[in-house]
Amino acid sequence: MQKLKPSERMKIERQSMPARDAVERSAAFSEVNLGLAERAAVTEAQRCLLCKDPKCIQGCPVQINIPGFIEKVAESDFAAAAEVLYRTNMLPGISGRVCPQEKQCESKCIRGLKGCSVGIGYLERFVADWASQRGMGVSPVNTGGAPVPRFKVAVVGSGPAGLTCAGELARRGHAVTIFEALHQPGGVLVYGIPEFRLPKTIVKKEVQTLLAMGVQIQCNVIIGQTYTIDDLMNEMGFSAVFIANGAGLPVFMSIPGESYKGVYSANEYLTRVNLMKAYQPEAETPVLKAKRVCVIGGGNTAMDAVRTARRLGADPATLVYRRSRSEMPARLEEVHHAEEEGVVFQMLTNPVAVLADDKGWVRALKCQKMELGEADKSGRRKPVAIPGSDFEIPCQVVIEAVGTRSNPILTQTTPELKTSDRGYILVDENNMTSKPGVFAGGDIVRGAATVILAMGDGKKNAAAIHDYLVKKPEVRS
Repeated sequence: MQKLKPSERMKIERQSMPARDAVERSAAFSEVNLGLAERAAVTEAQRCLLCKDPKCIQGCPVQINIPGFIEKVAESDFAAAAEVLYRTNMLPGISGRVCPQEKQCESKCIRGLKGCSVGIGYLERFVADWASQRGMGVSPVNTGGAPVPRFKVAVVGSGPAGLTCAGELARRGHAVTIFEALHQPGGVLVYGIPEFRLPKTIVKKEVQTLLAMGVQIQCNVIIGQTYTIDDLMNEMGFSAVFIANGAGLPVFMSIPGESYKGVYSANEYLTRVNLMKAYQPEAETPVLKAKRVCVIGGGNTAMDAVRTARRLGADPATLVYRRSRSEMPARLEEVHHAEEEGVVFQMLTNPVAVLADDKGWVRALKCQKMELGEADKSGRRKPVAIPGSDFEIPCQVVIEAVGTRSNPILTQTTPELKTSDRGYILVDENNMTSKPGVFAGGDIVRGAATVILAMGDGKKNAAAIHDYLVKKPEVRS
């Protein structure tokens, strides 16, 4: 096949992602984005300039060989594209759907300087789905010589960091066991991200790939209660431990009325819907399905919650955010989809109290109007209250999506682990904690962040753990 000249590639317009009809999907939990067709994927891949110094890789926390797999897609060699992709990414079907590519790899794409960047995320998803439908998966790492000693490694948590680390260690030949507190593996991928953004069948397939590699997963095990870190390293004989239990303890605003009936944390609300299937009539752990719902926050979790409420019948489902639209940290695609689905955006609005009727049920959210002042430490302009601007938004449910923090269950039972003043585990330049042989990554180290950053941490920790095990003769196998 004759390769296109850069000038010819520059003339190709970015391919759009097909999506379900907005009216139809606003009342259903089926996936919104439908994926690129083969011809569209090839056309999009042909837009890539195959830079000699690919900046896109620098913007990827997992360091995917982006030009490598895209070049194969452009040649319609999807099998070769999958082989390249899986060498550097354990979970492409997931990251291709939920990674904020526009702020990472695609933001570095040279094509973005003169128009639209290459749709790297779209192509990653396309290749992952194509490979999954044909039973392709991860291949072992080529160690280039003598076999590496096999060690037992425990991974705490089966979210994106834990799954990635486990897979990378398994293909290096180590015996890995993941311990998951919930009854189903996947962590935030199954309890936090809605079905319409990340179908659980995709997560299940990625988990099945790890199981086929020999990774063992034990659910309903809380490290810090069922077992301690010392139990894992002593009685159970693990040579190293990777802590990736996330930071899933909800944060509330501490405003009056938060104890009224009808107030949820986004974590509880999304977990009930995503993991416990609360949208089904026969669900054993239902959520309130109100006509009017207010969601507080401006991040991806808030967007997930308000779009979920819309699907459960809220009209209006209102997003209340104290800054303006341009300061919202949520992905642009999710904001766009929410607008199409009829979500109401109440910007520059700060909740000050939850109001209830005489029976203690939520009846309204009391708010005040804001204006933007000087920039704060985050670089965003600080919202300032406008005196005398209080007003009420009628609603029956209030969902707070203003952040999460670390859960102290594990660290309280392992006092040797040094933590920050906010409870996050401290690690050195090799991602090892203050306890030898114990590593940590993901949200429990960096605080609430994205799936792809957690995956990057998992990959880095796997390499660090492998080096630690093979270079330490005193480590038992």
